[in-house]
Amino acid sequence: MYENNFPNKRYRHTLAFLKKHIDPSETILDLGVENPFSEIMKSNGYQVTNTKGEDLDIDFKKAASSDADVVTAFEIFEHLVAPFNILKEIKANKLVASIPMRLWFSPAYRSKTDPWDRHYHEFEDWQFDWLLEKAGWTIKDSAKWTNPTKKLGFRPLLRFFTNRYYIVYAERSTT
Repeated sequence: MYENNFPNKRYRHTLAFLKKHIDPSETILDLGVENPFSEIMKSNGYQVTNTKGEDLDIDFKKAASSDADVVTAFEIFEHLVAPFNILKEIKANKLVASIPMRLWFSPAYRSKTDPWDRHYHEFEDWQFDWLLEKAGWTIKDSAKWTNPTKKLGFRPLLRFFTNRYYIVYAERSTT
């Protein structure tokens, strides 16, 4: 998946944000199949279990029944048709989630070969915040960062100062 394009900057920012809010003693259910970042979390002392590739638009049993203290979802919700459903069903009281932000100068991502590697949603930050709030989450902290490329052109230039990723730490609302 990441041949010649490993997202080092994204992983560095994501890990720093995770460490800021989640103690390694807390167990994590990571939405999505095991991936390079799952391994990075484990190598940093986190106890991580991943979902197994089930369609999270339809099957939220794992999130609803997991005893994990925290659910993480890194670049997952943009692939779902209805992310509200699983967000509402998560049993854990803490959530760390990141999304690629909608870029006004670029169309939504769509793999022509892998039907699971497509973005149904590309959110603006306020849209993602609203989704979380409607699903019963209170955002406690957030961060954004850019994703410059080493290419020439107008779009690569815009990527130097346009935020591409958005990450939040949220807790289940008590009201």
